[in-house]
Amino acid sequence: MTTTPPKKLAVIAIGGNSLIKDKNHQTVEDQYQAARETTYHITDMIEAGWDVAIGHGNGPQVGFILRRSEIAAKVEGMHEVPLDVCGADSQGAIGYALQQTLQNELARRGIDKPVATVVTQVAVDSNDPAFKNPTKPIGGFMDEREAKTREADLGWSVVEDAGRGWRRVVPSPLPKEVVELAAVKTLLDAGTVVITVGGGGIPVIDAGNRQFTGIAAVIDKDFASSLLAQMIGADLLLISTAVEKVALNFGKPDQKWVDRMTLAEAKQYLAEGAHFAKGSMAPKIQAIIWFLEAGGKQALITDPENIGRALRGETGTWIVP
Repeated sequence: MTTTPPKKLAVIAIGGNSLIKDKNHQTVEDQYQAARETTYHITDMIEAGWDVAIGHGNGPQVGFILRRSEIAAKVEGMHEVPLDVCGADSQGAIGYALQQTLQNELARRGIDKPVATVVTQVAVDSNDPAFKNPTKPIGGFMDEREAKTREADLGWSVVEDAGRGWRRVVPSPLPKEVVELAAVKTLLDAGTVVITVGGGGIPVIDAGNRQFTGIAAVIDKDFASSLLAQMIGADLLLISTAVEKVALNFGKPDQKWVDRMTLAEAKQYLAEGAHFAKGSMAPKIQAIIWFLEAGGKQALITDPENIGRALRGETGTWIVP
């Protein structure tokens, strides 16, 4: 009698920058090609028996959308697009690229598995301390006069950016709820690959009685992917980034690559503050800590081209309870 092996469920978080290799490869076509390379390796994982939900970043893409909006407003008098809507736009466009390239690769290998993108809202707490300390720069540069006018007329928070001009800054609150979680679970249970929590999700607040409204904020995509992994009971949280392994003392003479660390070690290294950059590796480690503390079994950090090798234990950094 043949038995069906138990399903293995993973959440894969890929960076928005992984779709843009450098300043010379930023077009839609360039991003599509990068998506195809990434989903090729995700297909290896699916072929090895994993069910997956895919989260992704959207920082560069939302920046492009905002810039187009700003230029159109100044040149043609068009309305500007709110940040939450820009996030939704980016979820659709990036989801389309990932969805189509993954569908094509699955079909090429003869794997009958559907793929779907869910435009996903992620609820945040309106009392999150981040709202009192906006830090995430968005949009283009302004001169001081325009910045102060928008601050007064639109309630923007603006800061001077290292002599390059003024920019708007928005809060980065913690994710509290994946609003479309039931739909994501239903799709996963049906065997569908789901692309969700794009860009950390569209930030929304609940005004009461499940009445959601969008808000100008940015949610860390690794934090949102961690929350999703916790909520769906994933066996693995895989964070796909620009490096093959995590390093202690990254970029310093005593840099040391790490093959494996425990939850306790990860918490210690993060608390020491010297090992992981706040804008890059630190949030990834924090996202994994939260996942493992909530009962997650294991987490992995590696780059897209080494996903297959890492799952075979040949590379990558594994973090375990």
